[in-house]
Amino acid sequence: MTEPTAPPIRVALVDDQQLVRAGFRMVIDSQPDLEVVVEAGDGLEALRRLALVQADVVLMDVRMPNLDGLAATARLTDPSTPLAPGAPGATRTVPRVVVLTTFDLDEYVLAAIRAGASGFLLKDAPPEEMLAAIRTVHAGDAVIAPSSTRRLLEHLVTVLPDSDPATPHPGLAELTDREREVLVLMARGRSNTEIGRDLFVAEATVKTHVGRILSKLAARDRVQAVVTAYESGLVRPGS
Repeated sequence: MTEPTAPPIRVALVDDQQLVRAGFRMVIDSQPDLEVVVEAGDGLEALRRLALVQADVVLMDVRMPNLDGLAATARLTDPSTPLAPGAPGATRTVPRVVVLTTFDLDEYVLAAIRAGASGFLLKDAPPEEMLAAIRTVHAGDAVIAPSSTRRLLEHLVTVLPDSDPATPHPGLAELTDREREVLVLMARGRSNTEIGRDLFVAEATVKTHVGRILSKLAARDRVQAVVTAYESGLVRPGS
């Protein structure tokens, strides 16, 4: 008896350039496990359409007319924003957002993550990276590779005013000593395999620690947890 096939991941494309959307659609729709269900030319149009059609992952451009990608991302994660219902009995399904940018280490990326995005993707990334990003975000992780996390965050933290004091996060007090060690290594760009090697524990144990860290920090994914580590002062650029 064959197991039922999982439904395709539903993708929304939000970009004010029609040619960009057409290119992305062609690549995404070529995959049996992916399907473009929504296209929009700006943030307002995206919100209107996502109130009617459910999407799992949104590829969101930053610079758009009417409502830009940062504002649209924040609106998508706002509980008062009407979104298409998911499973029977559910009233609101929040899609995961991948911010599209034309600039590597754009200063907008940190703001996007704060607004609710699960990461970012360069517009000129190879097609296979875009496809992998969609699948990774849908699975609940971030689209920024662990090896890139430190380079990204250390650059982005430099755009914060120097006078801003570190903001303590209440969840940090709930972390065990080992979980704090794991979070610091995450912030330094270490993968789960590398963390396990550093701490002499199994990778499965590291995954358990990461899951508990995300839960205690109320973080959507690895990247948001690392942002918290930097903003709270647990990790400093260059440390």
